[in-house]
Amino acid sequence: MQSRMTPAAVLSGGLMLGALAFGAAVLPVATAAAAAAAETTLTYSWPRNGGALNPHLYSPNEMTAQSLVYEPLLKYRADGTLEPWLATAWEVSPDGRVYTFTLREGVTFSDGVPFDAAAVKANFDAVLANLERHRWLELAAQIERTEVIDPRTFRLTLKGAYYPTLYDLALVRPFRFLSPAAIPAGGSTAEGIVAPIGTGPWRLVEARLGEFDLYARNDRYWGEAPAFDRLLVKVIPDTNARAVAFETGGIDLIYGGDSQISANTFARLQARGDLWTGISAPQATRALAINSGRAPTDDLAVRQAISHAVDKRAIVASVLHDLEPVAETLFAPNVPYADIGLPPHAFDPARAAALLEAAGWIAPKPGAIREKNGLPLRLELCFVGNEPQEKAIAEIIQAQLRVVGIDAALVGEEKSAFQARQKDGSFGMIFNATWGAPYEPHSFVASMRMPSHADYQAQSGLPMKADLDARISAVLVSVDEAERQALYTDILTTLHQQAVYLPISYLTSVAVARPTIENVTFGATRNEIPLHTIRPAAR
Repeated sequence: MQSRMTPAAVLSGGLMLGALAFGAAVLPVATAAAAAAAETTLTYSWPRNGGALNPHLYSPNEMTAQSLVYEPLLKYRADGTLEPWLATAWEVSPDGRVYTFTLREGVTFSDGVPFDAAAVKANFDAVLANLERHRWLELAAQIERTEVIDPRTFRLTLKGAYYPTLYDLALVRPFRFLSPAAIPAGGSTAEGIVAPIGTGPWRLVEARLGEFDLYARNDRYWGEAPAFDRLLVKVIPDTNARAVAFETGGIDLIYGGDSQISANTFARLQARGDLWTGISAPQATRALAINSGRAPTDDLAVRQAISHAVDKRAIVASVLHDLEPVAETLFAPNVPYADIGLPPHAFDPARAAALLEAAGWIAPKPGAIREKNGLPLRLELCFVGNEPQEKAIAEIIQAQLRVVGIDAALVGEEKSAFQARQKDGSFGMIFNATWGAPYEPHSFVASMRMPSHADYQAQSGLPMKADLDARISAVLVSVDEAERQALYTDILTTLHQQAVYLPISYLTSVAVARPTIENVTFGATRNEIPLHTIRPAAR
């Protein structure tokens, strides 16, 4: 009999205590390794264990791990559209409130329990039983009723129109599906689950804290089954240690962004010529938020000058090894509604200086920091202190701003202090990143109305902030496509013209694979890694 995974069964960090097995006996490390070696095994790494793998909760559950086990009704495509997944079809009522889904036939959870409308309703109701935890997601707050129409038909009724509904259902969490047999008595998963049992291509069979997570192929999977019998995810927190493990044959694949491999290591491995390497399309935006609610960046001319004073191409070339495209706008052009032809804030130090001069920021002597009414043009540029890449970018920006007479004091702090600054607005400029698909643009834009986000703080001094928030609220409930595009165009144009963001680059994922594997592909989002498509290389 499986035991329920409650807080008592996990560490305070949310990782499984000792070794817990699901659908397999707990084996000693050597035995587990031997068993895995007897079958075909794909070996990968991640900085942390996957956690309890509760599909309806957040950190410390790892999104990449959740996506291996659990699946959505619809899946996000790289072109911004949605494709049928556990739902094969859907209808939306003319008023945008009622969504009726036809479910895929022949799908079962890895424990053999059928995936049907009753299972879908049980999962939605489990999420809604913990509504306060999910209020950040507008869809959760908008749900009025869930209904089983028949075994293959599920209906969702909202309180009002909310156009991003289908996109929110494609997220990694919280609206993915756990076997009803793994939902605790009472119907809520807020305090834990019985076991991580989904419909996905993999099932978790063993986890050892700080060592590995071991997955087996889900032989009941309705789709294309993984070519490997096992997936061994080794816990390797350090990027340099991960590179060593790869080069010595300890892992088959490195995949991801900064937390997986540094730009210079990727460039070095790419140059070898005997490895498969790849770079994804843009998946999010690396940017700095510029505070319009705090002097001196409350001056539009100062924000505009910053945008012209920073040479993004130099940053991308020297720090990022050209692995990320230069970003000229808050969202990449491949984000829905974002390709609206906004003119870039071109690198032009002379224009930056002219803007500052015209606004009354005068240098007392050549090369000095500018002043206005006796106040120096000085701001704090904040980053996470133990992130070497952020530090390197910050140092370049500091030097480039100094050229036009702006003094940027670098503030590198541990992550909790950095996050506190994002929330309370105690920054001049601060590192920030968009959330990537399928959160963009709607979820990220919606968060701009929340005071606990750096985006809200950066926009707090804008004279049109109230109107901007009203337009954001309006776009989320728009049912007319032309009206929706017009609202997004207005919102994104305002943010661009007001220069409250300094986009640096479009974040990508990179991958390096050993010659022993093939068919490595990139997912449509940063948090879903299609490991099940990888095959042993043909010999």
